[in-house]
Amino acid sequence: MGKHRYLVALGSNMRHHRHGCPRKVLGAALKALDHGKLELLAASPVIESAPLGPSRRRYANAVALVRSKREPDELLHKLQKIEHKFGRRRMGKPWSARVLDLDIVLWNGGAYGADDLVIPHPAFRERRFVLDPAAKIAGRWRDPLTGFSIGQLRARLTKPRMAPR
Repeated sequence: MGKHRYLVALGSNMRHHRHGCPRKVLGAALKALDHGKLELLAASPVIESAPLGPSRRRYANAVALVRSKREPDELLHKLQKIEHKFGRRRMGKPWSARVLDLDIVLWNGGAYGADDLVIPHPAFRERRFVLDPAAKIAGRWRDPLTGFSIGQLRARLTKPRMAPR
């Protein structure tokens, strides 16, 4: 069994009792992504972004490139265990404040679909808080569905558009 590479998005908008502010939560989460059967290959700088949905707290966001022998569903389970260790409780409230959110954005195996996991992440193409940091560490990685690189997707998202006539 070979090793897979994954692009993982990290987000936090709540303090953690031990790690502190969201930016420091992401620092601790990056260490957790470089432990055991996970190897951290690269990490983007942390950026701040406005929240989606009803939460009023700004997010700290980053992206990590990790290597693992785990298949996507096994990695998802591991990421959810890491979130749980940081105090994340899945209560069925999307867009709520959270200590840590870890999402698989892409993997080197192309597209993947299962009950609770779709790769590429369905919304990543419209999210600057994913594309901006991802462009810094994986700008040439291609979206298997569109064929565009992360750098191209980011450029399409940030390019000024002509106003309709």
